[in-house]
Amino acid sequence: MAKSSGRLVSLDIFRGLAVAFMIIVNDPGSWQYVYPPLRHSEWNGCTPTDLVYPFFLLIVGMSMYFSLKKYGSELNGSSIFRILRRTVTIFAIGLFLTIFPYFGMDYSKLRIMGVLQRIALAYGIGSIICLSVRKDYLWIAVTVMLLAYWGLLVLFGGNDPYSLQGNFALKTDLAIIGKNHLYSGFGIPFEPEGLLSTIPSICTVIIGYFIGSLVGEGSPNWKTVLKLILLGAAAFGLGYLWNLIFPINKPLWTSSYVLYSAGIAMGVFSLIYLIADVFSFQAPGAFFIVFGTNALFSYFLAGIWIRMLLFIQIHSGAAKINLYDWFYEKVCVPVAGNMNGSLLFAFIQMFIIWGVALILYRKKIMIRL
Repeated sequence: MAKSSGRLVSLDIFRGLAVAFMIIVNDPGSWQYVYPPLRHSEWNGCTPTDLVYPFFLLIVGMSMYFSLKKYGSELNGSSIFRILRRTVTIFAIGLFLTIFPYFGMDYSKLRIMGVLQRIALAYGIGSIICLSVRKDYLWIAVTVMLLAYWGLLVLFGGNDPYSLQGNFALKTDLAIIGKNHLYSGFGIPFEPEGLLSTIPSICTVIIGYFIGSLVGEGSPNWKTVLKLILLGAAAFGLGYLWNLIFPINKPLWTSSYVLYSAGIAMGVFSLIYLIADVFSFQAPGAFFIVFGTNALFSYFLAGIWIRMLLFIQIHSGAAKINLYDWFYEKVCVPVAGNMNGSLLFAFIQMFIIWGVALILYRKKIMIRL
């Protein structure tokens, strides 16, 4: 098997690609100037940006397969301890990222959930399911969970079960978490990384685990590539058809969205796997391997870095401005204009984080969260 430092090269490249794109779409110079493909869908639908998060969760599942092999791919004291430790660590880091650097904030209005928090829960619960259910039966678990989630939204969502105001996922989060602890970016308290919608996101992780088992058994070959393409096409097709009655929707993480995004992810990964592992042509992916070996840390570091830019105030004439806005307005806009300057800003931030990841990569330091 073609590997880099004992790792599946295509998986590192795919993981690094997802992290790089996550940083770019999260950090434009100005949210007023963002190209449409780099924006999330307002509600129903799916843009390229809407694919980044499920790609990363699917990668979490793939990585999970390789990491849990060390424990015999079964539930035992060692595997349970690792799962719990990693779940708590990632969740805690997500909360820290929410608070930083405003440690004196009003915690009665602290947002509890978030990107890393969902990754933690999906990883933790997904790991337990994958180690408890025979691999050949995982598709049954995924089917049951996706249908159950659909049923819950339909049965308890009222007349418009997939709307922002009427969905059952919101009602669940309001009852358990409370409106003061939910995301407010939709105009009302609504948590896109909520508790109920974590159920289908667990399915994304399980699908990733199954893909990991396909590429992790035996040496890279055309047969595995063909399996990935066929499975991806089937998932994409089912998700697209399901969308006709259960809309593809990232904030609700609908079941159709799970299959649709997983299908596209399998298609993308099959190409990377073919080039990097079957043909052993790894040079084009070298840039992303750097990110891929410290993926979660790179994402966390990007969050810290951006919050520091927003926190630090500097003088600009008679007024004060945060360093984030100053760099965009004084450096990026004069060079590339508003729209391209906003994109340039995002790329610069990505390259800054990549530079740190490169140092770690060259020193063979892997920070496991």
